[in-house]
Amino acid sequence: MAQSATGSIFQPVAIPVVSLRELMPWALFGGLLMLLLIYFVGAEQGATSLVHGRVIHEFVHDGRHLLGFPCH
Repeated sequence: MAQSATGSIFQPVAIPVVSLRELMPWALFGGLLMLLLIYFVGAEQGATSLVHGRVIHEFVHDGRHLLGFPCH
């Protein structure tokens, strides 16, 4: 079954324009979320701990070693 080339019409794809004003709150939120994640994986232990106990440390322990953060 051969299809004819005249039956298919290609429509140009319109790329939406996103202004910096619309993008900035999401970029700021993502940056703060990443900083929070880096803190919990890299620094949440011992004297710098914000959460009492070792629950956070044990939860991110393998990820800490995978990313190269020492913890022992």
